[in-house]
Amino acid sequence: MMTPNEIALARLRNQRIASTSFTGAEQVVGWLGAVQAQDHAGARWSVGLRLPGSRAEDVDRAIAGRRIVLTWALRGTLHLVAAADVRWMLALLAPRVISGRASRYRQLGLDEDDFSACERVLERTLEGGRRLSRRAVLSSLEAAGIATDGQRGYHLLGRAGLDGVICFGPMEGPQQTFVLLDEWVPRSGPVARTAALGQLALCYFASHGPATLQDFAWWSGLTAADARSGIAAAGPDLHRGTAGGPVSRRADAVPGRAPASPFAALLPAYDEFILGYRDRTHAIDRRDLGRVRLVKGLALPIIVDGRVRGTWRRTFTKDAVRVSLRFLDPPDEGERLATVAAAERYGRFVGRPVEIA
Repeated sequence: MMTPNEIALARLRNQRIASTSFTGAEQVVGWLGAVQAQDHAGARWSVGLRLPGSRAEDVDRAIAGRRIVLTWALRGTLHLVAAADVRWMLALLAPRVISGRASRYRQLGLDEDDFSACERVLERTLEGGRRLSRRAVLSSLEAAGIATDGQRGYHLLGRAGLDGVICFGPMEGPQQTFVLLDEWVPRSGPVARTAALGQLALCYFASHGPATLQDFAWWSGLTAADARSGIAAAGPDLHRGTAGGPVSRRADAVPGRAPASPFAALLPAYDEFILGYRDRTHAIDRRDLGRVRLVKGLALPIIVDGRVRGTWRRTFTKDAVRVSLRFLDPPDEGERLATVAAAERYGRFVGRPVEIA
């Protein structure tokens, strides 16, 4: 069996944090399968962390260029997904999310007629390539007699995303916009359910392995039975590894080196290295779980050699970005220098000189 440290180092490699040959944001997102994105700045850095020499605006350009799509993909949570994958992923994963929200829909007084009416209004409002802000879209629903107060608006738009009617378009200043998915990304042929399950399993274990069935089910939102079916459908491309779960042969086919130690990285909130697994003890000792808020991805972790060693914060000033480093235990000089280098890499991504606090 692999030790937690060995698992962490293997995941650094397979997640392409420590070593990568990617040259575009869509390659990063396509490799990972999906990048959690309810925090826009954090999602951009999740991509940038795996794309050497990139800048934050490169990710925005990939969205505006329709190469990656922001929508409610896995578990009904906002994710970036490759444009080529968005339709088959929604077809596979959205029905379970929708059924899981049935009681909440009833609490809000929403039924299938409401969702159908909402989607008709959205199609009329956004057709012809229009891009509208959330406020403008909700105003159009109100004008059509569809109440959006409380959480109704959130769930109406979320359901339209799960149904493949809308997705997010490019940013316009600080505002996110909505567009029609059919106009934004060309339709593609359907993928059979069994094939889609196998494709998702291959993607996950290649980019996130070593991992377990339980990790895959958590990440995807699939039932354990469907997760098993996906692993079976992947066939010989997955084999049993020494960490107790399937291992993808695809991971070995893509260049990636074990990092030189100490290797440090500043992770954003909700990064796949932490939230891509049900069991996160590969990254942090159980005794430290109470000291770092990893459960909901809210902390900004410092990792050294794949293990959480502390947290960081960033504050933007007029001319720089101030990065505060807080270690759980005092680092040695090599770890400190590696972490400072990681902060400087973040500064280059956001286009600001770094001040270490």
